[in-house]
Amino acid sequence: MKSHDVIVVGLGAMGSATLYQLARRGIAAIGIDRFAPPHDRGSSHGESRITRQAIGEGEEYVPFALRSHEIWRGLEAESGRSLFAPVGGLIIGRRTDAGIHGHADFIGRTIAAAKRFRIEHEVLAPGDVMARYPQFQLDGDETCYYEPGAGFLRPELCVETQLNLARARGAMVRTGETVLRVSADATSATVVTNLATYTANSVVVSAGPWIGPLLGGAYASALRVYPQTLYWFAVEAPAVFTPPRFPIFIWRHGVGEDDHFYGFPIVGEGVKLATEQFSQTVGADEVRESPSPADAARMYEAQVRGRLAGVSPRHIRAVTCLYTVTPGFGFVIDRHPDWERVVVASPCSGHGFKHSAAIGEAIAELVTEGRSALDLSPFSMARVRAYGNTPNSW
Repeated sequence: MKSHDVIVVGLGAMGSATLYQLARRGIAAIGIDRFAPPHDRGSSHGESRITRQAIGEGEEYVPFALRSHEIWRGLEAESGRSLFAPVGGLIIGRRTDAGIHGHADFIGRTIAAAKRFRIEHEVLAPGDVMARYPQFQLDGDETCYYEPGAGFLRPELCVETQLNLARARGAMVRTGETVLRVSADATSATVVTNLATYTANSVVVSAGPWIGPLLGGAYASALRVYPQTLYWFAVEAPAVFTPPRFPIFIWRHGVGEDDHFYGFPIVGEGVKLATEQFSQTVGADEVRESPSPADAARMYEAQVRGRLAGVSPRHIRAVTCLYTVTPGFGFVIDRHPDWERVVVASPCSGHGFKHSAAIGEAIAELVTEGRSALDLSPFSMARVRAYGNTPNSW
């Protein structure tokens, strides 16, 4: 049996950030992951992740996005690595369109958040967008929001950098070790793995799609895991799709649930494009089928054709990642309702990576000081427990 101040279970976006922030504070912390992060089994891979400051999912997220941008810059200075590319971001939609991540009028909510928090932005006419970025072929009645401070993060590098810096500050990292049970009492918390038993003052569970099976109860009944496919398509003129000539974007083009997609400038080879689906669920350990050429063709026809000039239907590669989704698409960052010494960090419903640096800091503050400088109250477990007890709440 091995004792530590804090144990972090799961070392993806939230776990790596938490372990780094604990190590910065001189806390005797250990992180445990069943794989070897950064890996492609969860939600923190795929070359790039959008980051933006005005958050259409809710203004309660904006302070986390703003603080995360500060932390990313600090991590870059400390590591000498490029983690965050502020290439600019474009959000396109109509104020009456169906929602994104559970919220209608995503474009209007984004603009309102930018105004409230004084985030630099422009509201552009469709003609202005097409003059600036001729790759976008708009209908002419869209509302278009441009944020120069938006961009993309390099998720694998972000995870790897935070784990390396945590190790350098004394944190232990255990990989290839599967957590079997988490429990707690009034005096300590316990983590049992396939190799050892650990005790600590606190445990942070940031296990993404494995949270439900690991903690059971309301988590198991309220969380759903959706596989999402990311595609890279060839382009006719690669230079046209590199920064600053092409931004990250989110584009809701219709009123159907699936009528939106998002994308990135070229980072490696091809333009990365993806949409979201919320009809097929999987178990965290299920074998995932590899995306097929037919899947890529359907994606291109439904989302890309006639909207992005210069993008070829030839797909280069495709990978899947997992969204661990709560009812309402909100986050869970809270103490376990039955175990005061266990903090649950994640699931983040497909829009968490951009906030992860600040969430890690907030969790480190919570377990060491009893409270966070950022407001965690909107992300309580009580909301999920209420949904979990209502069979038709989805």
